[in-house]
Amino acid sequence: MSELFEAVSDLLYREAAFIDQRQWSEWLDLFTDDVQYWIPCWDDDGRPTSDPQSEVSLVYYDNRQGLEDRVARIRSGFSAASVTMPRTCHQVTNIRIAKRDGDLLEVASAWTAHSFHGGETKVFYGFYDHRLRRVDERWRICAKKIIVVNDVIPTLLDIFSV
Repeated sequence: MSELFEAVSDLLYREAAFIDQRQWSEWLDLFTDDVQYWIPCWDDDGRPTSDPQSEVSLVYYDNRQGLEDRVARIRSGFSAASVTMPRTCHQVTNIRIAKRDGDLLEVASAWTAHSFHGGETKVFYGFYDHRLRRVDERWRICAKKIIVVNDVIPTLLDIFSV
């Protein structure tokens, strides 16, 4: 296994673990200030929407400040989606480095997130497209697109659900 693949895999695994362990500061530290975090909707043709600026998205933040605001609402207890927080377990698999261009990487993977809340277990699953940028000698996430394959979203969807 190459050193680059190990570093990329470790980053994706740590991201999942930080969410599951509610280590929000560590999770946010994985992202660049100009990160684009996007969960597109499915259109009428059964394809994910392609433009977060002009089409409906399940979640869209165009910078890290948006993610920081979401984490602040989760921590505050004033978020209906996160009172009481579900217990989650994320699994990331099929990690592939799709493209490398100097200090930029495009990484594709598959994921599953199990969530337990209110006596019920829910499962979300899909695909991640990460863009990583080398900053200060470490890889950081500068874009994350999350395709949720579930046809029906059985509960509230939030950053900890995917």
